[in-house]
Amino acid sequence: MQLFLAPESLPFAIAAVMLAALTGIEILCLLLGFSLGEAVDKAWLDDHNGVSGLLSWLNVGGVPILVLLMLFLGLFAMTGFVIQAVAVATWALLPATLAALPAFVLSLPAVRVTSRWVARIVPRDESYAVDLGDFVGRSGEVTVGPLDQGLPGRIRLKDRHGNWHVLRARAARNEQPIAIGAQVLVVDRAADIFITISAPSDLLTPPNP
Repeated sequence: MQLFLAPESLPFAIAAVMLAALTGIEILCLLLGFSLGEAVDKAWLDDHNGVSGLLSWLNVGGVPILVLLMLFLGLFAMTGFVIQAVAVATWALLPATLAALPAFVLSLPAVRVTSRWVARIVPRDESYAVDLGDFVGRSGEVTVGPLDQGLPGRIRLKDRHGNWHVLRARAARNEQPIAIGAQVLVVDRAADIFITISAPSDLLTPPNP
């Protein structure tokens, strides 16, 4: 705790606090049927400048931008605290700027590597390569719910190419609430919210191994 509160560790403490705050906000948003990560991705303009090139190198498109930011904050904080722990064990704490520079440089390639691992676990939110209308008629699993006629929840399903997607969804009119883990059939779409019913037994999507 003394290392965490030291002025020389301020950049890393701020990064750790920001990571915790973003994690809490995203969890709260998901409970309300809204994804902060999705909003950040949709707001991002691909203007092909230097920042876009850096984000592409970091694997934007493979994972959401918010996930990349959270990975960077976590790795930057962890690397910085390790640098300061080694420094204080051998001599004394380094000035904050002097410790932050190598932590920043080391964090970028670490984010690139870890984002590739995360991309195998975390599906992309919705799709920019598949037409949203293609999801109508497909079955999936409720991941955030239960689904009713109120705030949208989340369903997870595969597109025709076998890629997993997470979509905002709610239950069709007159449909009973659909519990988390239940299989649903997408029957319609209203803008970016998909309308679902409980899936007939002969249309169920096999569970993800």
